[in-house]
Amino acid sequence: MASFHCDKTENICFWFDFRRRQEEGKCTKQKQKQETDLFGRRVHTRMDFTFHFLIISSFVFFLLLSSTAISASQFDDFRRLNQTFRPGEESKKMKLIRTHLLKINKPSVKTIQSPDGDILDCVMVHHQPAFDHPVLKGTKPLNPPERPNGHHHAGMELENYQLWSLSGEYCPEGTIPIRRTTEQDILRANSIKRFGRKIARPVRRDSSSGGHEHAVGYVSGDEYYGAKASINVWDPKVTDRFEFSLSQMWVISGAFGDDLNTIEAGWQVSPELYGDNYPRFFTYWTTDAYQATGCYNLLCSGFVQTNNRIAIGAAISPTSSYNGGQFDISLLIWKDPKHGNWWLEFGSGVLVGYWPASLFTHLRDHASMVQFGGEIVNSQASGSHTSTQMGSGHFAGEGFGKASYFRNMQVVDWDNSLIPLSNLKVVADNPNCYDIRGGINNVWGNYIYYGGPGKNPRCP
Repeated sequence: MASFHCDKTENICFWFDFRRRQEEGKCTKQKQKQETDLFGRRVHTRMDFTFHFLIISSFVFFLLLSSTAISASQFDDFRRLNQTFRPGEESKKMKLIRTHLLKINKPSVKTIQSPDGDILDCVMVHHQPAFDHPVLKGTKPLNPPERPNGHHHAGMELENYQLWSLSGEYCPEGTIPIRRTTEQDILRANSIKRFGRKIARPVRRDSSSGGHEHAVGYVSGDEYYGAKASINVWDPKVTDRFEFSLSQMWVISGAFGDDLNTIEAGWQVSPELYGDNYPRFFTYWTTDAYQATGCYNLLCSGFVQTNNRIAIGAAISPTSSYNGGQFDISLLIWKDPKHGNWWLEFGSGVLVGYWPASLFTHLRDHASMVQFGGEIVNSQASGSHTSTQMGSGHFAGEGFGKASYFRNMQVVDWDNSLIPLSNLKVVADNPNCYDIRGGINNVWGNYIYYGGPGKNPRCP
């Protein structure tokens, strides 16, 4: 994956490189012989002061009444950030946070410090959060399954595509690296209950919902047992800490309602979840349309990791550059025909782990839809459309080296074989802000370009 690659159809070479106030004012008060009010005028009497105070108070009250333009999201953010300090409640909250941290931060045999500030804990495989799940307690990680037919990988060589691995340190055999969750990570979330979870919302692909906007390619109307694609990685600008930008594959089954099952993997920038703007490798799953089940990465019990050199939730390096080098990652999700579990492979044949079939309802059998593309959150915090970027931050029409892409898109059929997509459809919730174009050729097979800048003259 991290190699020098020439695309004959584009006549452009891929090249991969590893690049990657608060000002305090001083307030002085001069002692004066004569007292002055807020406007610098001389105060003659207590009655005068009261009179002026009433005028100012009335003016402020009028401004508050007339400030109807403030959005609900702005008010919610203000309220969250300016809550009255109550020692008893704060103490209870911190106790709950620390209890939750003890639940998800497992004892480690080794700790690795990442250049980006992350701490990676090497946790024994059988102590990982997955085995806290009631249906997984007492079980052990399974052996790797048979790969889909038609899948050609270059062996088990692992590229250094994550920042933490650049030091050359890895977790010992029999352990897995888990990004350590901190108090600050949880404090950034709306609640402990919702930490590490997407916001529950109606899920549709023909319109935006709940402030989420998509530009995706998808196939439906058949039985799907997996999907594969290569995605180039960017570091899109996310302008609000409660927004995110991601590029991923969705493997979906069930109705688009309360019983929706999804398995998801890709890369994302999420200041709320991670506290920074690095693009990070992530996974997700749910069995009830993002309501009470599932989570990102290993932040709840569910996904079973088997690899000791990949940290889910860790920053990806390098990234693609506009008119420059393009760095992409390959992802394969497929259903093991023998045990029915959904496995995740990254890059050149490296297995990350699996989602046990017992977690799901509809996905115990097969998927009914597969999607590829981007998603952002548009909170409209400033009263207009967000400037948060999707993909590279440029529209699909700019093409290779400028727009974000998925290439060599395939699905796994009932016979555990990788096959090309049939009847690929594309849809963008808000094409003036983020758009998408699909195509097919002999080198990339099925592909899409997608993304956009968000707010612009056509997207106010």
